[in-house]
Amino acid sequence: MDQLFSQFNIKNVNLKNRVVMPPMCQYAVSKEDGTPNDWHYTHYVSRAIGGTGLIIVEMTNVEPDGRISNNCLGLWSDEQIPAYRRIVDAVHEQGAKIGIQIAHAGRKAEDAETPVAPSAIRFSEQYKEPRALSTKEVKAMVEKFRESVRRAVEAGFDMIELHGAHGYLIHQFHSHLTNKRTDEYSELSRFGVEVIQAAKSVMPENMPLVLRISATEFAIDGYDLEGGIELSRKYVEAGVDMIHVSAGGEGPIHPSRNPGGHAGYMVPFAREIKQALQIPVIAVGRLENPVLADAIIGNKDADLVAVGRGMLTDPYWTLHAAEQLHTDVEIPKAYIRGFATR
Repeated sequence: MDQLFSQFNIKNVNLKNRVVMPPMCQYAVSKEDGTPNDWHYTHYVSRAIGGTGLIIVEMTNVEPDGRISNNCLGLWSDEQIPAYRRIVDAVHEQGAKIGIQIAHAGRKAEDAETPVAPSAIRFSEQYKEPRALSTKEVKAMVEKFRESVRRAVEAGFDMIELHGAHGYLIHQFHSHLTNKRTDEYSELSRFGVEVIQAAKSVMPENMPLVLRISATEFAIDGYDLEGGIELSRKYVEAGVDMIHVSAGGEGPIHPSRNPGGHAGYMVPFAREIKQALQIPVIAVGRLENPVLADAIIGNKDADLVAVGRGMLTDPYWTLHAAEQLHTDVEIPKAYIRGFATR
């Protein structure tokens, strides 16, 4: 029977449980060079020690001005590869798998002198006005994604995630709110499809490619869940193996489209995409209650459960969840005395 602590296989990746640490920006690069440091090493490896099945490294950007801030990670140089490989190797030693989210912030790049975007539309009055990318620059951007993915593969990551959610660059291209282009990239999914194809071209055939998507937009005129499903369908046809289902991020939430903030509030989006496309999905959204997380897997609403805020406060969330669910899992020998049931 499927439950939170059952194994899950996707292509060549065998996960020991269904628990995912989702990408969460740490804003912890001290030298503004985009390279992970000891903070990132401790942050990710501690969650592997804590029993997490799959760890996804935070939004990692394809160029310096593609970052949310100058304190965010990047993977635009081969010189950065060893620092990522160090984290990957340590996570593997603890029995976990690890992916990385490759991205570009687009118009939400706060520290870029002039952010770039599909169209020159400001995110809000608090953000800089972006410059619209030329057609030639869009094609060059696809190549930057390809090169970052190549470096991630070389660093030893088990899977790649592309960030197509939360109002960042891929999302900006596939939203009619932010893409007002008149060239070939006016076709909303074209940029995302080309990035997917570029990523697949440098990935081993048996390595999974994940796409994080906003299943629906929360702005009053944004696309709805049906639109999110159709976008996901095109991306799956282009080569995506699993969808990481989130929502929103493109602008202010309109009251008529506010999903609330209750536990599991985004799970219906994951369930609908899973059923419509018959593809594995990761659910997100206030899922830190182990009973709820277990029910999502047991009810087949999703294949994996991402626990974000819960893991920020507890690196050993997974081990504590197993204890609460009375499930026997392997606990690091040095920590066994801390668990009452052992």
